[in-house]
Amino acid sequence: QVQLVESGGGLAQAGGSLRLSCEVSGRTFSRYAMGWFRQAPGKEREFVAAISAGGYNTYYADSVKDRFTISRDNAKNTMWLQMNSLKPEDTAVYYCAARRFPGFTFGDQFDFWGQGTQVTVSS
Repeated sequence: QVQLVESGGGLAQAGGSLRLSCEVSGRTFSRYAMGWFRQAPGKEREFVAAISAGGYNTYYADSVKDRFTISRDNAKNTMWLQMNSLKPEDTAVYYCAARRFPGFTFGDQFDFWGQGTQVTVSS
C-alpha cells in the first residue's frame, strides 16, 4: 500500500513563499507520476501541478504557472512544491497524489492521495 504524507503548509503573507513536501512510502515511487491538487473552502478540488516519474516533464495549472515549481527526488521518495509570490486565492488544503503510471496527461486520474496540508495566505 502506498502512503503519502504532506508537510510544510502554514500561514504566509501575500507575496511570500512556502515549500510543501510529500513523502511516499514503498519502493514504487520512482515509477509513479506525482501531482499536487488543492481544494479551497466551498470549491471543488483542482489540479495544481504534476511531474512525470523520471522528473523530466512537468505540468502546471495556468493559475500557478511561473509562481510554483514542482520537483522530486526519487532517491528520497519525496516530492516538493515550491510556492512563490503567493496570493490570497492560493489559500486551500493542498494534497499530493500518486498515479500508477510514469506519465501524465491533463485529466488523468490519480490513484493514491495524502491527507492534505493547509496553506493560508493573508493579504
